[in-house]
Amino acid sequence: MAGKPKLHYARGRGKMESIRWLLAAAGVEFEEQFLEKKEDLEKLRSDGWLLFQQVPMVEMDGMKMVQTRAILSYIAGKYNLYGKDLKERALIDMYVEGTTDLMGLIMSLLFQPPEEKAKQRALIIERATTRYFPVYEKVLKDHRQDFLVGNKLSWADIHLLEAILMTEEVKPDILSKFPLLQAFKTRVSNIPTIKKFLQPGSQRKPPPDDEFLVQVKKIFSF
Repeated sequence: MAGKPKLHYARGRGKMESIRWLLAAAGVEFEEQFLEKKEDLEKLRSDGWLLFQQVPMVEMDGMKMVQTRAILSYIAGKYNLYGKDLKERALIDMYVEGTTDLMGLIMSLLFQPPEEKAKQRALIIERATTRYFPVYEKVLKDHRQDFLVGNKLSWADIHLLEAILMTEEVKPDILSKFPLLQAFKTRVSNIPTIKKFLQPGSQRKPPPDDEFLVQVKKIFSF
């Protein structure tokens, strides 16, 4: 029997957090090996574990997988969260790419100089409410189903919930004009595996702060 997946990353969200979300939603227990200093990253590189010299890296099913999208696609496919056919997979990919773009804007907030943070927050709110959330609201309205694709929980739903909760950390009432997304958030948050991940003490990481920024800069030398 294969062991638990092992996740190699810094002690925080970053690009690994969506991988944690997807494994948790699938009900898969995982271990974490945190990078604490630059030497930890250099050892992974010198051991030949990082195909492109970068993390996230996940040890799983006898593989040492890198590249966030490849890891997520593998997990989604393995645990039946990637649609029933190519058309559903294409829809899932499109929805995931949209939420990835939004989450990228939010993640970049941590790296903005203080004088630029208010401007970045305004951009996040504007993009969320005019470009991204209207799309998902319309999808739910048009097909009148509980989930985004095939009326079945998929990677797209898990990724969207993660994005919603991240955006609410920027503006708590961000969903005020999106009633179907409000209901979606409640519905998906109450799926048992996801509800467990959202509880205190889980492997979900807190919002990044200045301490995490210092650690990341130390590990990745920028």
